[in-house]
Amino acid sequence: MPAKQSNTVTGGNKPRDNWGHQGSTAGSVYGLGIIGAAFYFIPHAVGANEFIMGILKSLVWPAILVYQAFSRLGL
Repeated sequence: MPAKQSNTVTGGNKPRDNWGHQGSTAGSVYGLGIIGAAFYFIPHAVGANEFIMGILKSLVWPAILVYQAFSRLGL
């Protein structure tokens, strides 16, 4: 008879879900923000410098949005 497998992460005491992830929602939302910003900034680029700036802006834009939202909410 095989041994019963534990439903906890090795070395920890937190139970994991069916896929082995523990709360990856924030990363998914941030990733969608990066993709959305890239679709906005990159098509407006005319030259290579603007294309690179569009990529950099798309990486930083979600963090700036959250910072501005928190500052306006007084958090």
